[in-house]
Amino acid sequence: MRTFLWCLTVAALVGFVGGARADEENVPLDKLPKAVVDGVKKRFPDAELKEASKEDENGKTVYEVTIKDKGHNLDVTLTPEGALVSIERSIEAKDLPKAVADTLDQKYPKATFKTIEEVIKVRDGKEKLEYYELLLVTAEKKKLEVTVTPDGKINKEEDKSKEKD
Repeated sequence: MRTFLWCLTVAALVGFVGGARADEENVPLDKLPKAVVDGVKKRFPDAELKEASKEDENGKTVYEVTIKDKGHNLDVTLTPEGALVSIERSIEAKDLPKAVADTLDQKYPKATFKTIEEVIKVRDGKEKLEYYELLLVTAEKKKLEVTVTPDGKINKEEDKSKEKD
C-alpha cells in the first residue's frame, strides 16, 4: 500500500510540473536549424513563422513550426534535416467533407467545435490527407478530441473534459 501511495504521489507531482509535455521544448525562431527553416520556406514560401518547438516523436527528434500562410494557421512538423513529416491546418466546420460532417452530426448532435484541423501526412515527398482532428464540446458539456477519416469513420475519441483550456 505504501508503494502504491508513493507512486501516486510521484505521478501527481510529475503531472503538476510545467505546462509543456516532458518531451517538448520551445525553440526560439532564431535558434531553429537552417534546414528546418529552409524546409518550411520551400513548401510555404510566403509563410510567416510564429513559434517552434522541438519534440520527441516515436523516438525521433522533430520540430513543429507554427506558421501563418495565406490567412491559415498551420503546424508544420519537420525532421532536423528539413524533411516535411506532417501539416496540420486549421479549418472551419463548413469546410469539412459531407461524410465527416454527417458522422459528427449523428454521433454528436448539437456539439460545438472548438478547433478543427485537417492532418496531412507526408511520405516519400507526397502529401496525403489522413484525418480530421477536432476538439468539440457535446450537448452534455463533455469535451472530446475526435479524429475522423475523410470518409467519415471515427478513428479515436478521447475525453478531454478534465483538462484546462
